Amino acid sequence: MNNITDTLIDSIEQTSNPTVAGLDPRLEYLPEQLTKCATSPESAAGAITEFNCRIIDEIKDVVPAVKIQSAFYELYSYYGVRAMEQTAAYAKKNGLIVMADVKRNDIGSTAEAYAAAYLKSGLYDYITVNPYPGYDGIKPFTDVCKADGKGIFVLARMSNPSAAQLQNIVDTDGQPLYIRVGELITEWGQSTIGKYGYSAVGAVVGATNPDEARALRRQLKSVFFLVPGYGAQGGKGKDAAAAFDENGRGAIVNNSRGIIAAYKTDKYKGLPYYKAAREAALAMRADLRNALGK
Repeated sequence: MNNITDTLIDSIEQTSNPTVAGLDPRLEYLPEQLTKCATSPESAAGAITEFNCRIIDEIKDVVPAVKIQSAFYELYSYYGVRAMEQTAAYAKKNGLIVMADVKRNDIGSTAEAYAAAYLKSGLYDYITVNPYPGYDGIKPFTDVCKADGKGIFVLARMSNPSAAQLQNIVDTDGQPLYIRVGELITEWGQSTIGKYGYSAVGAVVGATNPDEARALRRQLKSVFFLVPGYGAQGGKGKDAAAAFDENGRGAIVNNSRGIIAAYKTDKYKGLPYYKAAREAALAMRADLRNALGK
């Protein structure tokens, strides 16, 4: 069985960069030469596709993966979904691992349909999944992971401030909910563990709560982490480092607007957006490598 997390780790080591670039473009992130023609859902989606592809051209040798947040594409109806698929196809063509941030889940045939729609499409290597329905909702996804060599990232401890309202609730054994979810993620992935000791069933663990990430890392030995919260949400390399194991593996850190909108910052002022994206991805690599002692 092909383990997608083995492939992801190989790609991280080839680029020396545990960064996933988030292709989550709002129209205000696009330069004027692209937005001036974005006067309809169709033309806006076309501008987003062009924006994404130029960035992919510049960063494909710097980062191992891209993550596409579906909400920013669904905003433009059918045309946006087409833009999402075109972006994914272009990223795959250029050798990148593609993650779809869709946070889907349900039970029974609905979960099976979600799993087939995203994981059997050939466009996405990983998707994000909500654990709230429990195993009934997770099994259709893990079945496809095993059969088709795909992966999922299950929400465990998110990076937004109000996540603690639910994810830090303590159970009768004194454990916070995010730890219990992490234990379940470990169980759900046991049959998909690869050569590096990590399964195809990963966890979303935010960089903005390093103590909690460290607690999860200690307990979830076989769970690979997708780490949001770097950059605009306040997380730094030293915070994200809490999600990695003693070998500097076990996690990949997402940065969206900090890469794709870098050209709007003073640091990269004057650079074309795609050149600024490359420089920001290189700077993030240096920050993470420094934080990990590499």
